[in-house]
Amino acid sequence: MSSSPAPRGRIEAPRLYLFTPRIGGDAGEFARALPEALKAGDVAAVLLRLEEADERTLVNRVKAIAPVVQAADVALLLEGRPELVGRAGADGAHLTGIEALSAALPSLKPERIAGAGGLRSRHDAMLAAEAGADYVMFGEPAPAPARRAGGPDEGDRQPPFALVLERVAWWAQLFESPCVGYAASLDEVLALARAQADFVALGEWIWTHAQSPAAAISEAAAHLSSAPA
Repeated sequence: MSSSPAPRGRIEAPRLYLFTPRIGGDAGEFARALPEALKAGDVAAVLLRLEEADERTLVNRVKAIAPVVQAADVALLLEGRPELVGRAGADGAHLTGIEALSAALPSLKPERIAGAGGLRSRHDAMLAAEAGADYVMFGEPAPAPARRAGGPDEGDRQPPFALVLERVAWWAQLFESPCVGYAASLDEVLALARAQADFVALGEWIWTHAQSPAAAISEAAAHLSSAPA
């Protein structure tokens, strides 16, 4: 994968990338809710986020969810924890920051997916692609419930949405490597599609939708399909 400028044109709607809530306790209960959700839109990947536990427990949680996701022809990625990917049967890992990505690449590539997030600058994104990341992600969840409304202080965990859009549009115009844009709400989905994100990541807000996760995903998918090519 090269980050050399290579303008590209997107003619299809972006695909969806789902964040799970942090899974603890009975992972099987969450797994049982997945099939309906995964059928509600064109989902490419699920990012599994796990609560802290001992290694055996973590592996068992992944093993409870991985077959359900993969049976739908969807990739299961772990948030961090690249050392568990092979043992637990996941398809790859999402790494936060260049240092974590670089450390994980030897154990993941070429068989597994290595995604990169936590990219605080354009330079970081280009470094990630040059290192071999399979995608770069702009935007990510933060502990605070809402995005901050201030200026683009890139030291924050969650950048303002205007900056996310700017980065996605910049990347889409110049680079062939796929990019993911993170949507902190349904209102952000269409704007990311119009900025030509290859994938739109839906935060854990989909799992608390008033109707159902499938309804939230279906609404997001409708936004994507309405975006101009």
